[in-house]
This record gives sequence, C-alpha cells and structure tokens, in this order.
Amino acid sequence: MADILPSIMSPRDLAGLSMEDLERLAGEIRRSLTEVAASRTAHFASNLGVVELCLALHRVFDFSEDRLIWDTGHQIYPHKLVTGRFGRFGTIRTRGGLMGYPNPEESPYDLFMTGHAGCSVSTALGLASGDDLAGQGQRRSVAVIGDGALPSGIVFEALNNAGFLKKRLLVILNDNKMSICPRVGALAEYLDTIRENPWYRGLKAQAGGIIKGVPVVGESMERMLLNVKDSLKASLHGGMLFESLGVRYFGPVEGHSLPNLIRYLELLKDADGPVLLHVLTEKGHGFKPAEADPVFFHTPAPFECDDDDCVVAIKKSSSRAYTDVAATAIGACMRRDPRVTVITAAMCQGNKLEPVREAFPDRFFDVGICESHAVAFAAGQAKAGARPIVDIYSTFLQRSFDQVFQEVSLQNLPVTFMLDRAGLTGPDGPTHHGSYDLGYMRLFPNMAVLAPGDEQDLVAMLDWALSHPGPVAIRYPKATVESHSGPRQPVELGRSETMRRGRDGLIVACGTLLGAALAAATRLAAEGLEVGVINARFVKPLDPAILEAIEAAPWTVTVEENALPTGFGSAVLEAANDARLAAGPIVRLGLPDRFVEHGERAELLAECGLDADGIAGLCRRLAGREAVLATARERTR
Repeated sequence: MADILPSIMSPRDLAGLSMEDLERLAGEIRRSLTEVAASRTAHFASNLGVVELCLALHRVFDFSEDRLIWDTGHQIYPHKLVTGRFGRFGTIRTRGGLMGYPNPEESPYDLFMTGHAGCSVSTALGLASGDDLAGQGQRRSVAVIGDGALPSGIVFEALNNAGFLKKRLLVILNDNKMSICPRVGALAEYLDTIRENPWYRGLKAQAGGIIKGVPVVGESMERMLLNVKDSLKASLHGGMLFESLGVRYFGPVEGHSLPNLIRYLELLKDADGPVLLHVLTEKGHGFKPAEADPVFFHTPAPFECDDDDCVVAIKKSSSRAYTDVAATAIGACMRRDPRVTVITAAMCQGNKLEPVREAFPDRFFDVGICESHAVAFAAGQAKAGARPIVDIYSTFLQRSFDQVFQEVSLQNLPVTFMLDRAGLTGPDGPTHHGSYDLGYMRLFPNMAVLAPGDEQDLVAMLDWALSHPGPVAIRYPKATVESHSGPRQPVELGRSETMRRGRDGLIVACGTLLGAALAAATRLAAEGLEVGVINARFVKPLDPAILEAIEAAPWTVTVEENALPTGFGSAVLEAANDARLAAGPIVRLGLPDRFVEHGERAELLAECGLDADGIAGLCRRLAGREAVLATARERTR
C-alpha cells in the first residue's frame, strides 16, 4: 500500500523527504509499475531501472524552470508518477488515458513527445542555446540517454556541436548494458571496458571515499577532488572518447544509490560547458524476474505474481501475428538461398528474429539503433551480390529516408524492406504508428511497394521480392494474422487480385484491411447491395485492371491503414486523373490528416471508420441506401 506516492503532487514535494523516505518512495513507485505491467502490455524493465535516477534528478533540479529530456521516452513512468499524475496512472496506454511516452499536453514537465531514440542531446542543447538567446541562461538543461541509443549518429552530431558551443549541458548516460535486447557494437564494448577497468574502478572507489571523508570545508574542495580524479582518469585511458569531443566525462557512478546520485548531481549541476555523467543501472532493477530476463520484461504480456515477486503465470496470447509470419518466412528464404541476409536495428526481439539469429549467425546483422546505417549497409551488401532484407518498424525506417533514396533507389539495388508495425500500433500511440510509409516509399523511382492482404500474401510477396531485380518494400501491421480461403492468384509485378464481384459498387482494399472490406461486402450483400472487393497488393506499380474496374463501377471506395495524403487512395486518384477515367465518385478511406492518439488498435480503426462497420456505412451512403435504412429502422421501433 503506497502512503508516500499519493502525497507527491509535484517534484517540489520531494524536497521535504528524508533519504529513508526517498528509498521507501522508490519501492512504492516500483510496486505501481508492477501493478500496471501485470494488467496490460507496458514498458516495464526500462522503467524499473531509472527509479532512483528519476528521484535524484527531481530532487536536485527544479524542472519547472530547468529543462529535462528523456531520450526515447519509454522509461517515463516514474517521471509521470512524481509530476502529479499518480491519480491517473492506472489509465496509462489506454484510450483517453495517459500516454506511455512524454506528452506536453499532460504536463509542463514533458517538453517533447519523444518515442524515437537519439534526439535528446540535440534538443537539450537547442533548449540551452534558446534559453541563452532569451536571456534565461540560468536555466539548466539535462538529457537522459541510454547506452543503446548512444551509437545513433545524431548523438555524436550533437556531442560534437555541444563541445564546440560550450553551452551548459548535462548528459546523463544511463548505462544498463541493454537496448531492448542486449546492446551491440564497438561502442558497447568500449563502455564495458570502462565498467570493468580495474585501475579505474579502484580510482573511483578511492576518490569516492575521499569525497565522503572530507569535512565540511565548502563545495570548492569537492569540486577540486573531482577535477583531480578527472585528470587521473584521462591519463589512465589516454584521453576519453567524450572528452575528445569537448565533453567532460564523470563516472561511472552507481545508479541505484540515491545518496551517491544526489551527491554527483549536486556537484555537476552548475558545471560550465557540456558534461556527461555515466550512470550504471540495471534494467528491471527491484523486480527479480525482470532482473533475470530484462529482454522479455521490456514489454511483457500481462502476468500474475506472488508476494515474493515471483511470476506465477503469464497471460500469453495463442494467436499468431504478422510479425511471426514474416520472421518464419525470412528464415525459410535464408535456408533456400545463401545470398539472403537480414538486417535489423536493435529490434531482434520485436521482429521475432531470435530463431533466425541462432540459425544463421553469419547472415544476421543487428546494427543497433542506427537505421540510416542499416539501409546504407544493406546497399553495400546488395552491390556485392547479397540479397539483404532490412527488417525495421515502419515508424523507425523514416529515420533512413535519405539512404532509401540515395543508396538504394537511385542505385536500383535489390534490397527488400520489411516494414513491420505499419499502420496503427495501438497503445504505443502517435510516435510509433506506421502511418506514412506508403507515401514516403512510393515516391522513389525503381521502388516496388506492396501491402499483403493476408498471411498467404505476405509469404508469397517475400518470395517474389527476393527474385525481383530492384528494391521492394512490403508493409504489414501489428495485428493477428488473417487468411482468406478460395483460389488465390500468384504474386506478379503490378497485379491485383479480385476477391469478390459486384455490380453496385467497388471497394479497393490496400493491405490487411482486406478482411474488414470483405466483411463489409458480406453485410451489404445481406441488405441487397452487391459490392465488389479487390485486393490491391501493389501500391506501386498500380495494376491497370484496378482502373478498369473503377471505370465500370458506379462508385469506388479505397481503403488503407495509412495517412490519406500521398497514400494508396491518392495513388489511385493520380492514376485515374492521368488516365482521364470517366468514373463515378472515388472516395478515400484511411488515416486522417492528424496524429492518431493511443488506444487498442480495434478502437482506433473504428474511430477512423476503418472497421467493417465504417466501410459498410460509407458504401451505403454512396449507394444512397443510408436514408432507406434509417426509414426502415424507424418503422421497426
């Protein structure tokens, strides 16, 4: 039972707490995190790992004036709990409730809506620069970034600029030896060296002991000792990586010791110029199952646990998702063709690629949170004769837009893009919805863009893509798989598939909303309205047969789980205009021109009119049946 946490209305309430009270508060926060994660899918292990860091930051700084950016943002839960949102915490990641990421509309303590890794140092430096220009140079700027995000190219762009500008900036490197999965790369090995270096660990212990033992002779003595320690550290390591960029380095510091963290933050909060504090934390800290398996407990399925925090049941779903189908298909292609490789960007678990990694370690490449590099790396492999598959979430592939253009499309290289989590991703919200890939991929010459209507399509499309001589993008949602019975057409370049014929109207479905379109057509048939359904399959090139069907239909509805501007429906309108079709109304149904909030995917699809009810309702209006049905309903009352 929490007794301190409900009393925390703002971070100012932390000031009156003793160190013992703060430790108790940390425990209450962890219990609140466990209660939420046990009831619904939520980010868990990453939040457990930053509880003490969050409390120390809010104890030392006043972020109603100072600036705080949490990189990526999935570890924002403790911050929400101490910034006045405890009363609504049970609503997190539900429609209309708190967002699972920072959200400026919820609180002035959330400055940016963040969900992609690596940008915190840039935005925090920009805030420091902007505050100086506004005459608010007394404000302090803090960025908290994880070691998994650290290798992102933009981080080093920001550190390079910070070392040059010499603005007051504190970068907290939250090092838990993890991204979502264990971190990879030479920089990870470098951080491990710092962790384990016996000379440095001895120096750290001695310096820490000296600082603790110094009598109260003023803050300047502590700063002098830290500077001596800094100089010794630099000589031991031959010049630190961060210091070579002009960023002073301190650490590593134990990240679950509140007194230690508070002491270091107090010493560094007014330091001149950019400073990096290296904090060692444990992902999943304080919950034994998450400590033992932080990968699974990053976003676990709902679970039950006993009084000793031992998980006794995990409420797993037995349904298969399109991600499972894609991963299995990738493995099958790699078994058949030794040229096929797979590249992911720190999302091995999210993309369900662990079996592929185990079976083909020499052809599996996790490049870390470096999507731009992933695409350029794939281009190099393709040029050398490989057939690389770039398996990245739709929303994250946006970070490599220039490489898709310059290194892949312009060179017409056979790189296959598997765009996981395309469309609405549910509780993750607008930072993670894959709303724009149809628009940004179909722009490029040489690029073929496909959207499978069901499980069979996805498998067949991957096989086709790996035989195609140019770049291919295949997008699929975070959803349970569907399969549609009956004879199916093989996948051929620019060919659609007619699923149902009808004289009264036409639905052209792009992607896995095919199931909703077929369900709508079945309902309409029961009302005497015969509507045809086409599975578009290809967004680019668009099948000319679709235009012929549109010209023959009284009206047409295009359906897509993508933003309407530049999406599939726009492609159809462009083609119809170019062909000067003498067609009836063509109405586009898709994601509106706004950021769709978080909620369950089914809720959000219904809100956007993209479920069977919404599609059928639009068809009735186009057919002039809505008024007739309304009159019939009135008569039956």
